[in-house]
Amino acid sequence: MDEEETGEAAARAVVERLVKSVADISTISDFRQAYKKQLSNLSRRIKLLAPMFDELSDSKAPIPVDVLRSLVSLQASLHSALDLLRFGSEGSKLFMVLERDEIMKRFQDVTVQLEQALGGISLEKLDISDEIREQVELVHAQLKRAKERVDLPDVELYNDLASIYNKNTDHASADPAILHRLSDKLQLVSISDLKQESLALHELVAASDGRDPGENIEKMSMLLKKIKDFVLTQDLEIDTVTNQKVPSSDVKPLVPVIPDDFRCPISLELMEDPVIVASGQTYERQCIKKWLEGGHDTCPKTQLKLPSISLTPNYVLRSLISQWCEANGVEWPKSPFMPISPSACSSSEHANVDSLLLKLSSPSLDEQRAAAGELRLLAKRNADNRICIAEAGAIPLLAGLLNTVDPCIQEHAVTALLNLSIYDENKRRIISSGAVPGVVHVLRNGSMEARENAAATIFSLSVVDENKVTIGATGAISALVSLLSVGSPRGKKDAATALFNLCIYQGNKGKAVRAGLVPTLMGLLRDPAGGMVDEALAILAILSSHHEGKAAIGAAKAVPLLVDVIRSGSPRNRENAAAVLLHLCGGERLQQHLAQAQECGVMGPLQELALNGTERGKRKAKQLLDRMSRFLNLPKQFEVQAEVSTAPGEQSGFLASIFSGQ
Repeated sequence: MDEEETGEAAARAVVERLVKSVADISTISDFRQAYKKQLSNLSRRIKLLAPMFDELSDSKAPIPVDVLRSLVSLQASLHSALDLLRFGSEGSKLFMVLERDEIMKRFQDVTVQLEQALGGISLEKLDISDEIREQVELVHAQLKRAKERVDLPDVELYNDLASIYNKNTDHASADPAILHRLSDKLQLVSISDLKQESLALHELVAASDGRDPGENIEKMSMLLKKIKDFVLTQDLEIDTVTNQKVPSSDVKPLVPVIPDDFRCPISLELMEDPVIVASGQTYERQCIKKWLEGGHDTCPKTQLKLPSISLTPNYVLRSLISQWCEANGVEWPKSPFMPISPSACSSSEHANVDSLLLKLSSPSLDEQRAAAGELRLLAKRNADNRICIAEAGAIPLLAGLLNTVDPCIQEHAVTALLNLSIYDENKRRIISSGAVPGVVHVLRNGSMEARENAAATIFSLSVVDENKVTIGATGAISALVSLLSVGSPRGKKDAATALFNLCIYQGNKGKAVRAGLVPTLMGLLRDPAGGMVDEALAILAILSSHHEGKAAIGAAKAVPLLVDVIRSGSPRNRENAAAVLLHLCGGERLQQHLAQAQECGVMGPLQELALNGTERGKRKAKQLLDRMSRFLNLPKQFEVQAEVSTAPGEQSGFLASIFSGQ
């Protein structure tokens, strides 16, 4: 391997590490309350760098040595940020408040490191799109502002903790009002919370590598014991259904010994809503959901990798638990589904949903069809119904019907999921249930209305950035391209909105190009009567920033069409066409595309766009004119000085606007 190849391999390795670091950071979402704002902002800013690393990963252009050194520095900064964010998610709550000076110093150090590393990167030397460059510049500006100010965490919380922490003996009295505030603010309100905090303190000891961690950890352990004693001895207990404190007189006496099979293997408590995972083991729904949402993909009991993360209600076990509770005088929820907040729906509506879910599990196709159709209508009506239906456990059952042979049931099921996904929390539930492959199956094989609604479901789910990756890996993109080619007018619109949203993620652009999206878009562009020109240009503008997309658009002989749009299209379409042409004229066939555009008479329309177009259109037109003057040796009269806006984020806001009605 020669020196050049060695350098390229080193550069690829650095970029791969950057991609992995951001991916690791993206898995951390739940931060300790005391620093939630600061750490969430840091995480959000870092995740905005992901598209730059994705474009560098896809690019074949070499990375200059000085830029590579800056990227190595950035990688070290991301590693420090990852350690801080992990501690902010899993570390001791007591330590994070009491050692606020140390934590804030770490936070400021990481912010400064990231800001300096980004500031040292010459973005103009990298093969990245204008939009990504603007986004990185925005992140850099935010970090620069963040390093200049310090937002201290809750001062009252610190003072309360310090007042008890500084009492040296285990038996020193503590104000119950302070303990009450600490329990609430630190979210140490249950035995499970207290156990987790105790483990976090033990982790601090383990992290000391055998060194004496000093008296601080010991004093924190004593403080935790005081909070634990308060929680256990007060006349307030935690209601496990509402998570609210209730008088101890309302808490039932100790129950008889619970059979092991009735206990959740995670919490060791009596199961109220047992569900079966793909390994065949049964867990309490809330416990296994928390496990899965924590990024685990294995069965906690068997440690085997789960082929899917769907949860199936265990009605037989629930019935046995119900009988045991009745025989032993133990109060236990009678509903066969998760308890629902009274604010979500009334008791009669709740009972109706329960009845419908039982019918979904019926072997009778007629009952399944009727129940799925009713749930579809209920989920369409209002937000309360969407919450009620989802919390009752409908989503896994509906997902299971997506592969049915009955086209009517299939259509009802996918449309019910679409309606449920309008509520943001349900998007996560649908993804976690493993429903996406079933939605893609409907997208390929369902009736036309079912396919349209499957496409709309994918668009709704892909609004969440993390879901774009999950959906892109299921084969959804090729199925959407097929619908865009042969669907009804509404089906094409639904497919286009879904493809647009998925292709915002850099990793999906290549998949879309390889699925044949560019020729399909060019066909829509050549048919103005079809009403899909706006959508086709918006998606082409996204794909043209990807090297495979750029090559496919060039091969499709797009330049004459793009020039026609710049000449006579709508303001938004003119700016998108200019953006696509600018990307085409920045690659290997730069001069060929520039010359072809000149032959098609682009100069006059570009000059007019540079003076009278939208702000983004002006900027793209001026860049094209500058490039044509430079590479085609045109006379000075073609240069246009136009004052343009370079506001960060303007492109993504525009592109999203054409789909705002979805």
